[in-house]
Amino acid sequence: MKTLKRNLIMLFLLSGGVFAFSQCTKQNVTDGVQNMDDTKSLNQGSDSQISNGGNSGSAYLFNCISSLPVEALSISEISALSTMREEELLAEDVYVLFYSIYNIPVFNNISKAEIRHTEAINTLLNKYSLPDPAANHVAGVFTNPDLQALYTNLVSQGKASLVAALTVGATIEDLDINDLHNHIAADVDNQDILFVFSNLEKGSRNHMRAFNRLLTTKGISYTPQYISLEYFNQIISSKQETGPVVCPN
Repeated sequence: MKTLKRNLIMLFLLSGGVFAFSQCTKQNVTDGVQNMDDTKSLNQGSDSQISNGGNSGSAYLFNCISSLPVEALSISEISALSTMREEELLAEDVYVLFYSIYNIPVFNNISKAEIRHTEAINTLLNKYSLPDPAANHVAGVFTNPDLQALYTNLVSQGKASLVAALTVGATIEDLDINDLHNHIAADVDNQDILFVFSNLEKGSRNHMRAFNRLLTTKGISYTPQYISLEYFNQIISSKQETGPVVCPN
């Protein structure tokens, strides 16, 4: 029964009910709601807020999370929430640092998107009264030792050059997409977690497109390290994903 429920939710999300969390340039889309992971605007560096019925897109998102039912959590769901909370913060911290070094809009704008990603997961942690592994977070410091080691390694790589930093950006999104994709496929069936993770993955696909586009302009071909080459090619060969913010209930 839970499998049937999960499949129905995923069918809804994949049929157009998904959204992403970063900011974008103003554009007209269905229901007057703007997409929050605009690849072109991430490159250009322009920002704006989305709206839905007079509320900010972020407010609509968090209201939706709150409106979905509280369901029993599995051990794998608890672990996924804890890991992804810090993984999204790792992305934010790396991009903020690289923006301070290279001063190009893609790092600044995607770092803002990552704030929304990690706040969405924190909303789920609060909803289920789970401990926050990133409470009182200090930039570059993580409770997960694997993420701590990864952060140190990626920062070291990215400081070498702008191309290296863009490659690190693609690597982070590669990892993020892979982890979210796997959690959705095997670990998660609660409606609110599926809702958030599906949309985080959508946002990360747009981020991957942004980093890959910039690398391509510099004559660099990124090779995926976590997702399959088939999935990577599918992402970069397709258009940026836009759509209205729709709550599945």
